[in-house]
Amino acid sequence: MKKELAWPQYIRNLLIMVGSRNRSHYKRPTWIIVLVSVVCIFLIAAYIYPPRNIYPPQSPSTCSFFSSQGCGGTYDPPPEVHSRQLTDAEIQSRIVINEILQFYPIQTKIPKVAFLFLTPGSLPFEKLWHMFFQGHEGKFSIYVHASKEKPVHVSHYFEGRDIRSEPVEWGKVSMVEAERRLLANALLDHDNQHFVLLSESCIPVRHFNFVYNYLLLTNVSFIDCYVDQGPHGNGRYSEHMLPEVEKKDFRKGSQWFSMKRQHALIIMADGLYFTKFRHHCRPNMEGGRNCYGDEHYLPTFFNLLDPSGIAYWSVTYVDWSERKWHPRSFRARDITHQLMRKIAYIDESPHFTSETKNSVTVTPCILNGSKRSCYLFARKFFPETQDKLMQLFSNSTIF
Repeated sequence: MKKELAWPQYIRNLLIMVGSRNRSHYKRPTWIIVLVSVVCIFLIAAYIYPPRNIYPPQSPSTCSFFSSQGCGGTYDPPPEVHSRQLTDAEIQSRIVINEILQFYPIQTKIPKVAFLFLTPGSLPFEKLWHMFFQGHEGKFSIYVHASKEKPVHVSHYFEGRDIRSEPVEWGKVSMVEAERRLLANALLDHDNQHFVLLSESCIPVRHFNFVYNYLLLTNVSFIDCYVDQGPHGNGRYSEHMLPEVEKKDFRKGSQWFSMKRQHALIIMADGLYFTKFRHHCRPNMEGGRNCYGDEHYLPTFFNLLDPSGIAYWSVTYVDWSERKWHPRSFRARDITHQLMRKIAYIDESPHFTSETKNSVTVTPCILNGSKRSCYLFARKFFPETQDKLMQLFSNSTIF
């Protein structure tokens, strides 16, 4: 019984000590003891009840200092606030997606990055990719979706890595279907924890170890996502997407994603939103307007379902500064040490919108509170650039 009263008695004594103004007879500075006690109690409470890792839309993620799980832990999403009543299909879809997002991925001894190549046929930079992968066996997987002809491989890393493919047309939903097909095949391997979509004109701008650590040591997916109020952004929206997709939620972004396993799984689980885009985002829809699913489906989907889980830029560099229908293409004469260094150290991602002639928004590339280089890969490069790129890749430290 005396032990049970010991702690309350101590508190009463402590309060009397704090309340007393006559401190001359104390040999020790009691106020320091009180201050240290309060700070200790605060730290213990902060550790037991850490602040939730909630990321505001349009900003990258941060790591809680007090989190016992570190940067790789899961987080509790805030309760959703809806301006309208959800449909039955939306409720069913969100139940499945939210459960997947809360599910902690299967732990593997050596997690792998899955490289998904979406190409018409043979890969012109296969020798360069061979240099990139060499010496890192067991840390990567390769999947090739060749939409027009069976590829001829020159690297043993690519042999036997072709998946069943279907024809793909630029601007059509078949592009998104091919992306989903690649993800489905890669998800069969439980060791694959991050998934990167690449084209036949893509090259690496960093060495493998840098890419591997960059992707696996962050808790977000790199999905390009921004608002374009112009004719080639929200002007492509169709009201037939209502009620599930409202115009205010419609987003645009590059199709070249890099995503964690949980996000790949929710794409596989999604039938509702993908169906909306398959039927109502296509070339020559209402009034002759063009809508391209590969530019809008994933940005809009993640803006709706997990806006705090993405970084709002792509790790694949593309130069749209010429403002044409297709990005700038690089030839052999363009390949220099200065160009590759410039791309490798860019730390802001520009988004050229169609609101006005020179409208551009800039997204700083911030990870875990620090500004970082944005890009791990780049496109579009002509096949003629491979020899110069291989020479730079073998000799330069910028990669």
